[in-house]
Amino acid sequence: MTTADLNPTPAETSAPAETPASDATPAPALRIGLFGTGPWARRVHAPVLAAHPGVELTGIWGRRAPAAAELAQAHGTRAYATPDELFAACDAVSFAVPPSVQAPLAIRAAQAGRHLLLDKPVATTVSEARAVARAAERAGVASVVFFTARFGEREGAWIADQAAAGGWFTAHADWLGSVFAEDGGDSPYAASPWRREKGALWDVGPHALSVLLPVLGDAESVTAARGPADTVLLALRHRSGAASSATLSLTAPRAASGVEVTLRGTTGTAALPRREAGPEPAFRRAVDALIAGARTGRPHPCDLGFGVRVTEILAQAEQALGGADGQ
Repeated sequence: MTTADLNPTPAETSAPAETPASDATPAPALRIGLFGTGPWARRVHAPVLAAHPGVELTGIWGRRAPAAAELAQAHGTRAYATPDELFAACDAVSFAVPPSVQAPLAIRAAQAGRHLLLDKPVATTVSEARAVARAAERAGVASVVFFTARFGEREGAWIADQAAAGGWFTAHADWLGSVFAEDGGDSPYAASPWRREKGALWDVGPHALSVLLPVLGDAESVTAARGPADTVLLALRHRSGAASSATLSLTAPRAASGVEVTLRGTTGTAALPRREAGPEPAFRRAVDALIAGARTGRPHPCDLGFGVRVTEILAQAEQALGGADGQ
């Protein structure tokens, strides 16, 4: 996928993996190794991979060996002592680790010829994200970056429909979490060092972009301003001529938290439908997409090309805020 090719069709956005004809021999399960043992791995990755009919959860590696052993036992697989040992035992890898850990591991996995199911953001520097993409391209492996909204059944269909409709003048996204708010409750992600360091821009910013870019086109210019705590306000001008804005936070008061995206254009307004289920069904669809990519060789709209572009835009915003240069 090129960075210019950001508008999905309904089939590209949310179609599951191709199903063989009933009289055909079923394709062998894709052997997937899981990297990570934190809340996201325990809640989403491990149970979905273990239950997926097209997947064999080959094993788990984590930076904490006891946690990897416990998670592996819970899902009927084994823990591996090193990443290379797990690479050797699988066809693809699923990452549920911080971006600074994900990027170098993903490069090694691609070099070993393994397909990649990555979490967002791919990396928090442009150079690392591009290095992952180069490694995947050289190895000829499939890649999918998991954005929960993009792979949600209702949200994915809505994104594709609005991209097809066109005529949008402006859009605004509120992606407001209360993970670090004083009244935010006991979030399992509050102990995440990388989220505390990088804040909402890098944690929920990718979600907002995963909705805005497919509908409005690539961002030609990016500006940003700081709000309270880790809150960031983004302003984008898109290649379609439309403008969009986004308010991102992990420190919003609980009563103010939530996700809303509104488009305004020639046909009126359209609002992103609310997610009816947890992230598990969306992740299952991302797994379907990786299986399809591994079997057909056809790139998915949420491949590393798109993931790299998201990192580039967020790095521009970070630079506008006076932070790291993103390189």
